[in-house]
Amino acid sequence: MGALSRREFIRGAVVASVGASLPGLEGLLAAAAPLPTLAVTRNGTPEALTRAAIGELGGIGKFVTRGDVVLVKPNIGWDRSPEQAANTNPEVVATVVRLCLEAGARKVRVMDRSCNDPRRCYRNSGILDAVNAIGDPAATVEFMDDRRFVPVEFARGQSLKKWAVCQDVLEADRRFNLAIAKHHNAARLTMCLKNTMGVLGGNRGNIHHDLDQMIADMNSRITYDLYLLDAVRILTGNGPQGGRLADVKRLDTLIAGTDPVATDAYGATLFGITGRDVPHVAQAASAGLGEIDLTRVHMKKRDLAAG
Repeated sequence: MGALSRREFIRGAVVASVGASLPGLEGLLAAAAPLPTLAVTRNGTPEALTRAAIGELGGIGKFVTRGDVVLVKPNIGWDRSPEQAANTNPEVVATVVRLCLEAGARKVRVMDRSCNDPRRCYRNSGILDAVNAIGDPAATVEFMDDRRFVPVEFARGQSLKKWAVCQDVLEADRRFNLAIAKHHNAARLTMCLKNTMGVLGGNRGNIHHDLDQMIADMNSRITYDLYLLDAVRILTGNGPQGGRLADVKRLDTLIAGTDPVATDAYGATLFGITGRDVPHVAQAASAGLGEIDLTRVHMKKRDLAAG
């Protein structure tokens, strides 16, 4: 998220110069880039699914080092119970927190900017109690403080040029995006890319006038070290708030990766569509934020029921 180093700038300039002079080289360089990896785990408890998915990516030590301050950003937007599938599963959140502590994180901070009353959202989602039950003072569930939002320029943004972002998110050593897969009445689906909206301040209603492009824009500046998509239960209708158990489908699935577009593209398949059918996912792919073509993703699937 910082400025390019002098070495990175020179290297990029050389590649661009050579690529311009040798037709086809740019395509060869792109083809040589490693494919993103997604881990998909099924048929286990939320804790087992989470541990297995992160394990398939190389383990928590790949993402957290001793002494890190880790920011965990679930969806805690709604005053709903876990069974209603409007917020990230509390056991998934608590498991990620435990893993970070096991890896030696100095502090793990769990937070979101809720849409409903934050106190009720944090409590009724089950996330507050699940994290507090760990019993480690290094793990905290915190409300976002309005005084901690700072203006941020979105240099690559087409519609979103400047907005207030939670400073605690920006300052963390590591950032984890823990979204839930669910229907959204304006964005079609809300998953990891859309979950980023929960770190923005101000009147977020103003973002909805060009919502899909703005979701892509915000993710061009606000990135995470790890993306987890909770599909233990998915919300198939009346999202994002939900409320009817009839709209909830239990899948006992979790997707993990470092590419938000690929993660969300796979999430879309759980609803019988593709990533290209979700406008903000397609726009994020067009902006170069990740891979939307799942045939170009290295899939590591594991059915925990199969042993």
